[in-house]
Amino acid sequence: MIDWSSCPAVERDPDRVSGAWVFRGTRVPVAALFENLEDDASVHQFVEWFPGVTLEQARAVLDHAARSSLAVA
Repeated sequence: MIDWSSCPAVERDPDRVSGAWVFRGTRVPVAALFENLEDDASVHQFVEWFPGVTLEQARAVLDHAARSSLAVA
C-alpha cells in the first residue's frame, strides 16, 4: 500500500469522494490514473479526460508510486 501523505500532488478529505486520495484541487481519485493506464490510456489522454488534473500532478503521482515501490522492494 502506498503512503500518499508525502505526495504534494494529492490530498484527502474524509468529506469528499469518500475520503479517497484525490489530485489536489479536484475530485479526481488517484486510483483513476492507474485504472486508465491499465486500460492502455496515456498520461496525456488522462489529463485531457480529467480537467483540473495537470500533467505535472500526474507525473508526480507516478514518480511517488515508483519511489514507494522501490522502497518496499
